[in-house]
Amino acid sequence: MRINDSCAECLFDKQQHLTGNQEYLDRVKEIIDNRDENDTSPYLVYLFTKEYEKRFGKKASYKEIKKQYNDLVLSMESSVRDKIENATAPLLESLAYARVGNYIDFGAMNSVDENTFLSLFDEAGIHERDKATVDSFVEQCAGAKSFLLITDNCGEIVLDKLFLEQLKKRFSSLEINVMVRGGEVLNDATEEDATYVGIDKIAKIISNGNSIAGTVYEMLPGQAKEILNGADVILAKGQGNYETLSKQGRHIFYSFLCKCDLFTNRFNVPKLTGIFVEELE
Repeated sequence: MRINDSCAECLFDKQQHLTGNQEYLDRVKEIIDNRDENDTSPYLVYLFTKEYEKRFGKKASYKEIKKQYNDLVLSMESSVRDKIENATAPLLESLAYARVGNYIDFGAMNSVDENTFLSLFDEAGIHERDKATVDSFVEQCAGAKSFLLITDNCGEIVLDKLFLEQLKKRFSSLEINVMVRGGEVLNDATEEDATYVGIDKIAKIISNGNSIAGTVYEMLPGQAKEILNGADVILAKGQGNYETLSKQGRHIFYSFLCKCDLFTNRFNVPKLTGIFVEELE
């Protein structure tokens, strides 16, 4: 997803909030000004981080925040599972709840509020605008042998697990793989986080090989490329995965909340609107 001038300005402002070091900010501006037309926000932030850590050392860890939100949603797991299983369409209900979890994003959001997150469950549901995409998703899964979920944030991954449980119940022969980040980046989920919430019990976990808040195909290790290329159905969660994977000629379903102007303008919806879209090859 191409970076426009407004997005570039936002990227720079966020780095300015990290430090006033002029040498570093000049380098950030140079990276932004010399970006390739196919570069995405997650990739540029990955480059910024490398420059930052060369000068100042590792950024503050989100380890405790990740555990906090994983534990919060794990504490809700039984009650959310009950709501899903008592719904008229459990698979679709679980898909909607998993999308709510995409709110927990310390990259796109200026602040993450626990009460706001919890309130979004009251509005969860598959909307009329989602219906055609959801119907296609279910139809594609029915004829598939392999499924790939590309995850986004901690906390959210607990709800992803509940969705995968329903997917497995509906399509018992489906081989499920789950792709996570290859290293620490903000509050995004890694293999350690996915194992902590129990995803390893229902799916194979694979790494994207990098500390990048998205999925840059050219940077994926061999196994991850092989699984992505071979998946019959792909569901990518979050804005970062949409930015890095869209418009590349792949058949992918995307699920996320619109959390910044780039996305609210792209889809012409209010902030925190849930989006479920299918991009054909």
